[in-house]
Amino acid sequence: MKVLVTGAAGFIGSAVSRRLIDRGDTVLGVDNLNAYYDVRLKQARLVRLASKNFAFTPLDVSDRIGVAQYFAAHRPERVVHLAAQAGVRYSLTNPHAYIDANITGFLNILEGCRHAKIEHLVYASSSSVYGANRRLPFSVDHGVDHPVSLYAASKKANELMAHSYSHLYGLRATGLRFFTAYGPWGRPDMSFFLFARNILAGKPIDVFNFGKHRRDFTYIDDIADGVVRVLDNPAASDPGWDPERPGPATSSAPHRLYNIGNNAPVQLEDAIAGLEEALGKKAVKNLLPLQPGDVVDTCADVDALARDFGFQPRTTIREGTRRFAEWYLDYYGNTGGK
Repeated sequence: MKVLVTGAAGFIGSAVSRRLIDRGDTVLGVDNLNAYYDVRLKQARLVRLASKNFAFTPLDVSDRIGVAQYFAAHRPERVVHLAAQAGVRYSLTNPHAYIDANITGFLNILEGCRHAKIEHLVYASSSSVYGANRRLPFSVDHGVDHPVSLYAASKKANELMAHSYSHLYGLRATGLRFFTAYGPWGRPDMSFFLFARNILAGKPIDVFNFGKHRRDFTYIDDIADGVVRVLDNPAASDPGWDPERPGPATSSAPHRLYNIGNNAPVQLEDAIAGLEEALGKKAVKNLLPLQPGDVVDTCADVDALARDFGFQPRTTIREGTRRFAEWYLDYYGNTGGK
């Protein structure tokens, strides 16, 4: 297939692109290469994607005219939309970045898909949409009307926008709620990356909620596998959908929602202990209360993804942490990098 991957220089985008290239698909990658974190890391990910089956174009999805022209010129068959302004905490200080990238940018992608008659749009949502919910495991059948960050609100908005395009124009679209991705080539603002950097540099690490909250850490290879499985199976309307008792995960329109996680939450202090072991160095911990915008615990109910696509996360937190540490030491050395 000819697949457009937005955010191709990003953590998940580069992993999905690599998976598609390796199986013989043509990947059209776009990314704005912004300075939210070290651009050199993004460029290094792109180097790993070099192939006759990969074509990269610098493009900001919030550029309405640029996105329209790109779709018209390249005519992708399917789209994996992963470009977004990421990060919960950054949304507290730079809210406009989330509207530009996650709302305006997503609208531009939806319009491109509509006019190009895309076969299937797979887009990134987030476990953050569960917000103030405390019922675990999080299920796509639960309501998500209480976001606790603007980032989460923008991702909930994406789900609503995609559904409206599915209803109005028959656009086949599937939203994936990602749960705490980690692994080699990760983002520097993510916990494993921050912890590794400071541990190796001998600096204290900030441990929020005193290390007592749990996260459903999901290894990057398992996430990429799930995304590709979903991409290969365009969303369809649910003939059993009941408008008098509307389920949130399916619809009479060809739109679906799934969780993609490990279904095995780990307490943060235990994840830090595993990273200490993998790096061969103990952390100096700065214990702090829960950060505004964060949720206490996450755990993904992935039964629907397993049932419909055979998804099965295979990487344990111990193995994934070891692989991340090996990559980090190889890429940055044992001093923590920059």
